Amino acid sequence: MRRLVAVVLSIFALAGAIRNAQAEDTLKVAVPQKGAWDAGIVELGQRGGIFKKHGLDLDILYTVAGPESIQAMIAGSIDVAVASGVSAALGTFAKGAPIRIFSSEMTGAPDLYWYVPADSPIKSVQDFNDKTVAYSAVGSSSHGSLLALIAQDHLTAKPTATGNIASTITQTMTKQVDVGFGAAPFGLDLVEAGKARIVATGNDVVALRTRAVRVNLTGAVTLQSKPDQMKRFMQAYKETVDWMYSSPEALKVYGEYSGLPDGIVQRVLKLIPKEALQTDQVMGINDIMADAVTQKFLAAPLTQDQLKELIQVVK
Repeated sequence: MRRLVAVVLSIFALAGAIRNAQAEDTLKVAVPQKGAWDAGIVELGQRGGIFKKHGLDLDILYTVAGPESIQAMIAGSIDVAVASGVSAALGTFAKGAPIRIFSSEMTGAPDLYWYVPADSPIKSVQDFNDKTVAYSAVGSSSHGSLLALIAQDHLTAKPTATGNIASTITQTMTKQVDVGFGAAPFGLDLVEAGKARIVATGNDVVALRTRAVRVNLTGAVTLQSKPDQMKRFMQAYKETVDWMYSSPEALKVYGEYSGLPDGIVQRVLKLIPKEALQTDQVMGINDIMADAVTQKFLAAPLTQDQLKELIQVVK
């Protein structure tokens, strides 16, 4: 009997060790624009225990914008860069960087908007002509979206890098730049308080509606050496998105994470539909490449072989 008990205890100890080993799998993840709904998926999933359930502990690093996250990944300090602008990803890969797109992050730009202080004389997109219009960093989704807006409406606006959204709000409201960019939920409290006005949104840019604007990236070595971790990452990521759109608890966690009142949280949920966060297809890649060439992120469209190497969707 003593031997039987010892065997049973050994089995339990082994099972516990296996669980603990799995729980110790760590992925270092770079996230731009802390507090954003979509970029915050990994943070919310971490707080909600979903990634832990899939045997992952995320070490999250916050960056100013997607291009900074990509550079951190190339340097080898992180495993995954979420919510990176697709133009920056294409351009970086074309220059020889060993990066891989393993999922789409945002299709369309329902979260993006351009705004001005309430007393600004700017009333419409046409008033952007000869004005400074903000974006975060070269190659970011805010940059690509602004260039698409300028091309669509034949504007002579002056794209101006302003860093993260918090610094952009400061520069816009103090009129260091004429037009700021925002991404829900950032700045919506200013709009609701009547201190700022939204002039245009990402939905106004026709070219963006059915194409990926942000993607999730990893390194070629990470994708090859950690296939099981990457698969579990995507399982937890998708489960987190389902939870965000179905559970009041998720909204509570997001409110705590972002520091936003419930009214703004509810508005974000309505602005960004769940389908915009689909991960299985990088939509509109040919149009994306054509624009990337026009915007000089690419010298020429990638070949089909290059695309196959770059885009390796993990499901």
